[in-house]
Amino acid sequence: MKALLVNTYESEFVKTEIDKPAPKKGEVLVKIHASGVNPIDNKIRIGISPYASPVLPAVLGTDLAGVIEEIGEGVTDFKVGDEVYGLAGGVLGLQGTLAEYTAVDADLLAVKPKNLTMKQAAGIPLVLLTAWEGLIDRAKVQKGDKVLVHAGAGGVGHMVVQLAKIFGADVYATVSPAKAAIVKSFDSTPIDYTTETVEDYVNKYTDGKGFDIIYDTLGGQSLDDSFKAIRHYGQISSCYAFGTHTLATSSLRSVSIHGVFVLRPMIGNEGRKHHGDILKETTKLIEEGKLKPIIDPRKFTLDNAMEAHKAVSDGSAIGKIVVDII
Repeated sequence: MKALLVNTYESEFVKTEIDKPAPKKGEVLVKIHASGVNPIDNKIRIGISPYASPVLPAVLGTDLAGVIEEIGEGVTDFKVGDEVYGLAGGVLGLQGTLAEYTAVDADLLAVKPKNLTMKQAAGIPLVLLTAWEGLIDRAKVQKGDKVLVHAGAGGVGHMVVQLAKIFGADVYATVSPAKAAIVKSFDSTPIDYTTETVEDYVNKYTDGKGFDIIYDTLGGQSLDDSFKAIRHYGQISSCYAFGTHTLATSSLRSVSIHGVFVLRPMIGNEGRKHHGDILKETTKLIEEGKLKPIIDPRKFTLDNAMEAHKAVSDGSAIGKIVVDII
C-alpha cells in the first residue's frame, strides 16, 4: 500500500510502498478514504510532543474515515463493508492514517453518520472526543449552565459549543471578529477577545458571578483568564494545560480543574471502548441534525499532505483540515 513515512523529526513526508497490515485479534482492516489533520499531528511530526511520538520511521495521522475490508478474530460489532470513523493511530506504536490501509482496534471505531461524506467524517473524531471528555465526562454540563468556550470557532471549540447547546446550556465563546458568525450560527454568543476584557464579559453575561463551566482550548493566558472568569465551585476543563500556572485564584474559588488528553486511550490502551461509544452517540446526533463539523474547503492528498500540516499551524484553516486518501 501507499503510505507517507516520516524518517526524522521535522523532515518532509516520504511517499513509500509498505506492506498492507493484517488485522490481529480485536482489530479490523480499514481502507482509508480520508485522514483528519490536527495541530497535534504536526507537533508529533516536528518532535515537540514526546509523550505521543512514535518510533521513527513511522506513518503519522490520527483521525480516519473509511471502509472495513477485513474482520479480525473476536470482532462482532462490525462487518465487512461498514463505513466507519475514529481516532485510530499515529502515536507511539500505532500506525497512523496517512496511508491507504490500517489495522485498527475495533473499540476505537464507530459506524460513520450516513449523512456525512468521508471527508466530513474524518474531521470529527479527535476534536469531538476532546470536547466530549472535557464538557460531558468531566465537567458534567447540565441544562441551564452558563458555559464559556475559549476559541469557540476552532476545531475543538466548535464541537464544545454545539455539545453544550445540545445539553441545554447557555453558551458563550471567545472568538475573533472574523469568526463571530460561526459562533452565532450555533445559536451562541460570541465574545470579541480583542476588545472585551475578562471583567467586561463576566459582568455583562453573569452579573459578575462567573461562568458555571469554562472550556479552555488554548492554554497559557486563556487558562489564566479562566481562573478569573469561573464562578465559585465551578468547573474548568482544558485540553492545553501544558504551561506553568498559579492556581491561587482558582483555589480561592474552590474550582475543579480537569485536564483532557484525548490520546490517552491509544497510548495507554485504556478506555478505548469509551471512545467508540462516544462516537456512536455522535453518529446519532449528527444524523438527527443536531451536530455538524466545519471542514476547510481546500483539497489535500497524499501528494501535498505537508501543506495540510502547515495549514493546521499557520492560522489559515476555517474548520478542520482533512487529507483525501481516495
